[in-house]
Amino acid sequence: RDVLAAGKWLAARADVDPNKVGIWGLSYGGLLTAEALARNSDIFKAGVDLAGVHLEGNSLDPNDVSYNSSAISAIDSWKSPVLLIQGDDDRNVNFAQMVGLVQLLRARNIYYELIVYPDDVHETLLHKRWLNSFAHMDTFLKKFILGN
Repeated sequence: RDVLAAGKWLAARADVDPNKVGIWGLSYGGLLTAEALARNSDIFKAGVDLAGVHLEGNSLDPNDVSYNSSAISAIDSWKSPVLLIQGDDDRNVNFAQMVGLVQLLRARNIYYELIVYPDDVHETLLHKRWLNSFAHMDTFLKKFILGN
């Protein structure tokens, strides 16, 4: 609700174009980014999810609270493009979270870009990879938010 409230607040400001509100986050911020895009693509026009959780718990039962708390429970309303970034040796968020989300996005023809850092962990240990991530984020957000 906080993320949604922030997005609505931004979109309502006179100095903000409501068609140019994006979101990004790492780890729990990635979880919030995925949830914002899945539940509120009308507000958040694009996002960058760095190593976020997409399925909380391990149940796909639509009656389960953990499933309903997850971004994938609202995947059918996800329309916004997303840049996904994660190391494949992440020890905080299982890389299978990213694989599962990518499969769901592909099945629904939702635009995504994916960067996987081989043999890297939750928060990359290499400065050059941070620079690469931020450069890709800049290009992606300019393309989908600013229209450049």
